[in-house]
Amino acid sequence: MNPMFFDGWAPLFRTAVVGVLAYVALVAILRATGKRTLSKLNAFDLIVTVSIGSTLATVLVSKDVALAQGILALSMLCVMQYVVTWASVRSAFVRGFVKSEPQLLLHNGEPVLSVMKSQRVTIDEIEAAARSEGIGDLADVRSAILETNGTLSIIPNKE
Repeated sequence: MNPMFFDGWAPLFRTAVVGVLAYVALVAILRATGKRTLSKLNAFDLIVTVSIGSTLATVLVSKDVALAQGILALSMLCVMQYVVTWASVRSAFVRGFVKSEPQLLLHNGEPVLSVMKSQRVTIDEIEAAARSEGIGDLADVRSAILETNGTLSIIPNKE
């Protein structure tokens, strides 16, 4: 049979066993390091979450990565995330290094073009975010803010 479709039972057995054990280890690691490990509060958190997923996938499908090596890699990512977030709560320097600040893109219906340009956000994207909040006209938007996690927050005018 073509190895592209089926390469024997041993690789399947390895993937099943390693998958279950790596999953259990990851759940234990995540419980130990807390909810903040997989939060999506900013771009840094997203990168760590994607890295954890990529590492888990590599452990599952690569016969060149031993389970212990994969668990160590997952542990390192989670512990480093824990340390960085712990330090960022306690140090303005670390917080400034790791996290960005929210950016005001639109104020009282008027685009802040210099910020939009530097953040690479188009007026169409702001309009789409406003529409998703039920606002059809940017004149009805008090503020549009690019949050640290990359989402757009729309604050309507109070009328």
